[in-house]
Formats: sequence, C-alpha cells, structure tokens
Amino acid sequence: MSIPFWCVFISALLIFVARMPVGKAMKEQGGYDNHLPRHQQAQLTGFGARAVAAHQNSFEAFILFAVGVLMAHTTQTQGYLIDWLAIIFVIARVIYLACYWADLAWQRSLVWLVGLLCALLLMVSPTFRTLLI
Repeated sequence: MSIPFWCVFISALLIFVARMPVGKAMKEQGGYDNHLPRHQQAQLTGFGARAVAAHQNSFEAFILFAVGVLMAHTTQTQGYLIDWLAIIFVIARVIYLACYWADLAWQRSLVWLVGLLCALLLMVSPTFRTLLI
C-alpha cells in the first residue's frame, strides 16, 4: 500500500481517536447516555464541547483529504511531493486535535489551514502531474 493510502487509513483512525475524549467527558457528566448521546454531547461545555467539535471536524477534513488522495491516485499522479502532502496532512491533523483539546485557538486555525492546503494541493496535483513525476 502506498504512503498516501496509509495516510488515508491513519486519518480515518484519527476520527475515532478524536472521539475518545468525548466519551470521557460524557461519563464525567453523569454517565454516558447511550439512548440520546448526541443530545448529551450538545450539552457539554469546555473541554467536552471542544472534543465534540474536533471529532466533527475530523470527518469534514477526512473527506477532502481522501478525495485528494484518490484524485492523485486515479490520475497516476505520484512522487515524493504527493507522499509529503499526505504525511504533512496527517501530522497537521494530530497537532490540530491537540490544539483543539488544549484550547489553543489561533494555533489550531493555523494547523487546520496547513491540512486544508495539503488536501487542496492533492486535488489539483493532476494538473501538475508532469512536474511531479
């Protein structure tokens, strides 16, 4: 499996890593309500609310990234730049989660932008395929 595909796999796992603190915050709020978990999540504040938002953003970012990797792959656009864009995206997402949980707002926005740029560059990479090979 290629490096970008491994990065898609890791990025998918990060969605569930981002979910772990949400469950912890819900338990601290009087127990995990498995009947109405989304209602309970909507009532979280502070760290719990940030953890929910980070989890939801992980889904949003994953879609763009996966599409970017697939666009590069299906057009046979490959090379070190594609690999590095995928790796940087995953690193940015890990840092993003840490910043969100720690309430580091401007730092979170900065690494979010780095991840977004990586995903968008992967999407347009077929345009520059001859330069990347």
